[in-house]
Amino acid sequence: MTRPELVPITASEAEAAAAFLHEELNPAVSSAAWTALLRPPWPDAGPDGGVLLRDGDRVVGVYAAVRSARDDGGTVVSLCNLAAFCVLEEYRMHSVRMVRALLGQRDVQFTDLSPSGNVVAMNERLGFIRLDTATRLVLNPPARLPRGVRISDAPAMFEAVLQGDDARIYQDHRDAAAARHLLIQQGERYAYLVYRAHRMKRLRLFALPLYAGGDRALLEEAWGAVRAYLLRHDGLPFTLAEGRLLGFARGIGRTLRSPRARMVRGAGLDAARIDYLYSELALVEW
Repeated sequence: MTRPELVPITASEAEAAAAFLHEELNPAVSSAAWTALLRPPWPDAGPDGGVLLRDGDRVVGVYAAVRSARDDGGTVVSLCNLAAFCVLEEYRMHSVRMVRALLGQRDVQFTDLSPSGNVVAMNERLGFIRLDTATRLVLNPPARLPRGVRISDAPAMFEAVLQGDDARIYQDHRDAAAARHLLIQQGERYAYLVYRAHRMKRLRLFALPLYAGGDRALLEEAWGAVRAYLLRHDGLPFTLAEGRLLGFARGIGRTLRSPRARMVRGAGLDAARIDYLYSELALVEW
């Protein structure tokens, strides 16, 4: 066996990498959806979408990455989210080369927001730490809106109301396939929630918040009505309420014993500020 070539996933390589991920990692996700992951819709998406392993003309491995430039308390951070990792069995010996190619980048911080299986242990050996993902699975029952509160998903409302980082996040994610947006208003106050319709054990029953912006106190005050909206408009009877991300976690339900691991690596990265945007969670529906 010849030594396979390791190359960055540039625009010219994206379709081949996407076809490989569709065929070998998750056939339920189309090649077009994988291509959208590799070529995200926001500025500062970086020069490539990760690395691929090629033996001659054949793609035999892909480590997809989603890049962005994020504000971390006034400092712009180059962030690389490790999004999808698949290598054909006979080429697994080259997996370390792929990992080193990504993690060897200088002045880059890393996240891995949906690691599975032995990737979690591998990440820990490579210096990743786990975020606090304590999560409460809460019911989304019908409820009335509190007086003076409005909830909308109309694009014109986001354009008119959102400010600062929230406005930029909306512009960056309005075309992201898995990101859904809610605006909660009361007078001059607003809260902004980005979430996805999520599957657990193959059941598409869950709203998974990815970002909470604006006035979190208003989001908490209107939390019952927000959950009712998720039930009524999205048909999602449950929310995976992560306290670190929302700032609270309440509602009728139960605390998960083993919530999904979310991991970070990088000196000086404020883990308390990390959300789940600019990642496969926002870009790919599965």
